[in-house]
Amino acid sequence: MTTDRRVLVHPDKESLAGSVAARFITKVIDILDEFEEAHIVLTGGTMGAAVLAAIRASSASHTIDWSRLHFWWGDERFVPKDDADRNELQAREALLDHVPVVESQVHAFPASDEIADLDEAARVYAAELAAAAPEGALYPRFDIMFLGVGPDGHIASLFPGHDEIRITDATVVPVRNSPKPPPLRLSLTLPVIQSADRIWMVLAGGDKASAIGLALAGASIDEVPVAGAEGRKRTVFFVDREAAAEVPEGLIAPSY
Repeated sequence: MTTDRRVLVHPDKESLAGSVAARFITKVIDILDEFEEAHIVLTGGTMGAAVLAAIRASSASHTIDWSRLHFWWGDERFVPKDDADRNELQAREALLDHVPVVESQVHAFPASDEIADLDEAARVYAAELAAAAPEGALYPRFDIMFLGVGPDGHIASLFPGHDEIRITDATVVPVRNSPKPPPLRLSLTLPVIQSADRIWMVLAGGDKASAIGLALAGASIDEVPVAGAEGRKRTVFFVDREAAAEVPEGLIAPSY
């Protein structure tokens, strides 16, 4: 597993979102020069939506061949399809409804009014991952995986001290006791997250500083799940100044 973790600090949330959007556009174009298609994993939250909105607003967004992109999610709240809490709905409103994506290549987690049983919903999404995977694999090659990070250090819906963080024999896990509402969720497991070529964590605010500091200091994934978020090629923390408060100066990258 790579040890190439970088922390890129931005002055504020707006410049943070704009910078990540610009890097995303450039990197996706590079990926599509090398591969026929790209698989992107999205996240929810304020900064996740802000990055997608900044991609949409960029004058360079038209340079992406959107028809060659597949979109997935790292986790989802198990609520009805039109519930404002759904990460999918936030992503559609911020970006996906405004660019020429292929609808069959937008791979949303099942909603509670589509599949009522949480375990069955997890199985359905695992099957969708497998259907898009190379022969013999259980999930696609993820080129870029966006992750948010909670103040408690959780990623996707893998929370500190909960059993889901240690599951390795499944690709999708049902979550019934999320400490952050709503309690019912679906999440990719840590091995799937760690399979991504690039993990990009975008976070802002002083309440995230401790989690980042602990993760970079080698904390246990049981205590700080983000400590286990490492991509195969690169792992980048895109942060604002407040979130970088507890990052050692030597780990802050001057450029990327």
